[in-house]
Amino acid sequence: MRRALYTAEVTARGGRSGHVRSADGILDIDLRIPREMGGAGEPGSNPEQLFAAAYAACFESTLRAIARHQKKLLHETSITARVTLGLTDDRRYQLGVELRGHLEGVAPEDALALMRAAHDVCPYSNATRGNVDVRLLIDSDLAAVA
Repeated sequence: MRRALYTAEVTARGGRSGHVRSADGILDIDLRIPREMGGAGEPGSNPEQLFAAAYAACFESTLRAIARHQKKLLHETSITARVTLGLTDDRRYQLGVELRGHLEGVAPEDALALMRAAHDVCPYSNATRGNVDVRLLIDSDLAAVA
């Protein structure tokens, strides 16, 4: 890493049925195992939700920066991230990610180009590249674009 811009610090206690808290206290939430994984369905988040939130927020920021750089005006824009925890045939856990872009008023081919450009730059995309299957989708046709 050439130069650190920011460092987040979060402590987890108790694993998937525990608690996470950031050093500054802003993030302070209980974690619970989802019902789909055998949990009781108690209120609380989980690592996949937290990763989806972080990836979606970072990806949308990157998308907006790319659009500004290309002098393209974005109106109502959102990114929905779906993070799936799966199990391989050899019993290893693996993540899969689907990023669905809603770019109101942007032609599908332009939306696709912006999504791909953001995927080339986004720190989360760079961190997962080659290790996590990431699919890019656009709301207009919900067809896989990557």
